Amino acid sequence: MDLTFTDEQRMLQDSLDAFLQRTYGFEQRRAMLARPVQEPSPHWQVMADELGILGACMPEQLGGLGGTPVDAMIIMASIGRRLALEPFLESVVLAGGVLRRSQSPLAAHLARQVIAGRTRIAMAYAEPQARYCWRDVATFAKRDGDGFVLSGHKAVVVGAPAADVAIVSARLAGDRRSAEGIGLFAIDLKAPSVERRDYRLIDGRPASELYLEGVRAPAESLLVPEDQGFAVLEAVLDEGATALCAEASGVLRELLQATIDYTKQRKQFGAPLSSFQVLQHRMVDMFIAVEEAVSMTHMATLHLDRPPLERARAVSAAKAKVGASCRFVGQSAIQLHGGMGITDELAVSHFFKRSTLIESQFGSTDHHLARYEQLALPEGGKTHQKVIQQVGFI
Repeated sequence: MDLTFTDEQRMLQDSLDAFLQRTYGFEQRRAMLARPVQEPSPHWQVMADELGILGACMPEQLGGLGGTPVDAMIIMASIGRRLALEPFLESVVLAGGVLRRSQSPLAAHLARQVIAGRTRIAMAYAEPQARYCWRDVATFAKRDGDGFVLSGHKAVVVGAPAADVAIVSARLAGDRRSAEGIGLFAIDLKAPSVERRDYRLIDGRPASELYLEGVRAPAESLLVPEDQGFAVLEAVLDEGATALCAEASGVLRELLQATIDYTKQRKQFGAPLSSFQVLQHRMVDMFIAVEEAVSMTHMATLHLDRPPLERARAVSAAKAKVGASCRFVGQSAIQLHGGMGITDELAVSHFFKRSTLIESQFGSTDHHLARYEQLALPEGGKTHQKVIQQVGFI
């Protein structure tokens, strides 16, 4: 497997790292966290105008650069190293994945707005009762004349407080847990029938609960029709999970480096902690876990263009491994730092909080282990489909 970046990809990595180093120092990030949750980041427009990375993964016919998933992996790893709060994952990877698969003129317009930095889009796919079963959709859409009326509750919509639009999964037909009948709609978050409760997650990222009470949407707001909706949603969420693994690789590298630096400085019994063999062994184990997470992320990234079954297997294998690494490396870093490791004044606590949330985002380690097991069975796990459905994994 050739993991060597091209010259263009190295330039992308270097320019983004330099930008984030200037704008996302630890104290600068803490200052951003103190701002109102609805206030958009001042760096988003700069990332569009000066760096051009908001179009890195978009096709050229929409005004993007026509980049590959490897480009998204590079960008997300840099974001992870700096704990940047920009909604690149939500607006470019997730929403962008829907927009480039849509045939709607509105999708093309929104894609160009995202690339220009003028529009932020959140992805509203999760619901309170669904856990990690993305086809468990109780939000419904009814046809009403030339348009639609949507009602329901979307949970933990990351990036929604400062977003302009949300792409909402809503059921047009079928039972609540049916994969058929799910459409993807572009909804104006400033519409009067959209009620929003904003908050910050434990890692500081902004999120919202969205309550749709008879939200009227025009016909063109249906970006992906109900016969394709779930297939597109599943593919986009696999891409999102892989990009999240890339972010985790950056977070884990920083956790490891911070732990190594601290154990070189902190002394016990007149000697630095790094001189104790048992702690050296622990940090070697941390290093191995980080490298395993990076390798699995590369593998999943290179499988995103494979057939759905191969793609899903690779993504779940990577997410399960990365989730386990996040837990081990994060908890080990806090243990070796001691009680001060969880104080807000220390950067390692912020990386730990992010790694903890990454472990559960887009499906926990246990979820992806079960999904991988199901997909590894003959014909994609049809033999035990009913049993796994009962425990809520799919």
